[in-house]
Amino acid sequence: MPQPATAVTDVPAPAVPRWLLATRVLKAYVALTKPRIIELLLVTTLPAMILAADGWPPMWLTLATLVGGYLSAGSANAFNSYIDRDIDAVMKRTRNRPLVTGAVAPRDALVFAWVLGAVSLAWFWFVVGSPLSAGLTLFAILGYVVGYTLLLKRRTAQNIVWGGIAGCMPALIGWAAVRESLSWTPFLLFLIVFFWTPPHYWPLSMKFRKDYAHAEVPMLPVVAPTRRVAIEMIAYAAAMILTSLVLVPVAGMTWVYLAVAAGAGAWFMKGCIELYVRSQRGDEKLREMRLFRESIVYLTLVFAAVLVDPFLPDLLTVWG
Repeated sequence: MPQPATAVTDVPAPAVPRWLLATRVLKAYVALTKPRIIELLLVTTLPAMILAADGWPPMWLTLATLVGGYLSAGSANAFNSYIDRDIDAVMKRTRNRPLVTGAVAPRDALVFAWVLGAVSLAWFWFVVGSPLSAGLTLFAILGYVVGYTLLLKRRTAQNIVWGGIAGCMPALIGWAAVRESLSWTPFLLFLIVFFWTPPHYWPLSMKFRKDYAHAEVPMLPVVAPTRRVAIEMIAYAAAMILTSLVLVPVAGMTWVYLAVAAGAGAWFMKGCIELYVRSQRGDEKLREMRLFRESIVYLTLVFAAVLVDPFLPDLLTVWG
């Protein structure tokens, strides 16, 4: 029998414009590189270059080094996204990442990571013209991908401490790009970031403790009492502040840098101590995310002071 006529007919969905599809794909691949993390890495690269040059390095060298830094960090982060896609899928904070949503296929992400890594090494060697920077870049990528992501992250509560070494490398890479050598000064910049990493990342881990526990990632706030975590944060913050002050005699920094480093360090230490006090009282609201944001402000202030410091003698002479 013939079917009765209906008022509604099947209408094909409108085709998505190619430019919109291309934009979505591009955004997904950019997300694989984790741009917000790279911003912090570049914050430490440029000041190291300016300190190495005792002024502004050649503009082309500066831009080339920053581009190379983005490529190498993007490669490491893309490898991390590929390896940790199972963890990202069970954590609320990371469920919208490209490999979880299917915006990028795992194989494509892996190829992307390899290509970025290879290009970044060639970029530092031939474009920046610094074999030393290329070698340090390779060490940084391997440190993050193999050292942190594959070996440490799922096995030890100290994962972010030693795995964070890769995040300290931009200071050495930036310095080497200018001088093609290393000295105590860039290693002190390296150590500032090294000691800063635990009190920066552990507050975030406190906030998402249940997420990490569900994913079976043994971040220190997951496996240890908050009081112990707060004590270790204070210890690392103290080492960080001391290192930032040692930079004054070693690198010949001015009183302006000293004032900023001491003031910002005291302010950040106050936040760590307050978190410890709240944990001792058993407060439900630790305000850990406020301390997380303050840690970013601290690092930005200190490295901004490093950036400005080489120009201060000339400015003070002009004003005088």
